Amino acid sequence: MTGHIEAVEGDITTQQVDAIVNAANSSLLGGGGVDGAIHAAAGPALLEECRALRQDSYPDGLPVGAAVVTGAGNLPCRWVVHTVGPNRHAGQTDPALLISCFSTSLSAAACAGARTIAMPAVSAGIYGWDADEVAEIAVTTVRDTLASGTVITPYGDGDLGQVELVRFVLFGARTYDAFTRALG
Repeated sequence: MTGHIEAVEGDITTQQVDAIVNAANSSLLGGGGVDGAIHAAAGPALLEECRALRQDSYPDGLPVGAAVVTGAGNLPCRWVVHTVGPNRHAGQTDPALLISCFSTSLSAAACAGARTIAMPAVSAGIYGWDADEVAEIAVTTVRDTLASGTVITPYGDGDLGQVELVRFVLFGARTYDAFTRALG
């Protein structure tokens, strides 16, 4: 049995889940939108952990479509899964990049031990992807990834069967409506 998938309109930084996904920029050092809100709410511990990742593992930044897990600082969750979405304005228009964001984030969260996960509409904001396209890709990818069962990632083997809930937490009625339609 796969986990439940739902969509809510709200603030991802207040979600009572095990892990939240951050629509990060490649620097991992904070930015605008979801990334800025998560860094602001998490406090300095998150920034320190991200700086260490940049120094040790990602000196050139986190690649588009990849995901990495950190602690959550002052957030009500246990982990933050950072992923870098494709920027349509920079010519990153391949849907495979966006698919990778959702599948690797879900897999990384499961490998960390998360049973409940909140995700934003990666790339649907300033990165210029249409909310309907992001919603369709996100919902299909999460359904398919959950149905696949077990994953092997750089974090170890993960059991996607342990994931009980994936909640898309969306900013604005237009994006929420797009995800509601995609969920059917």
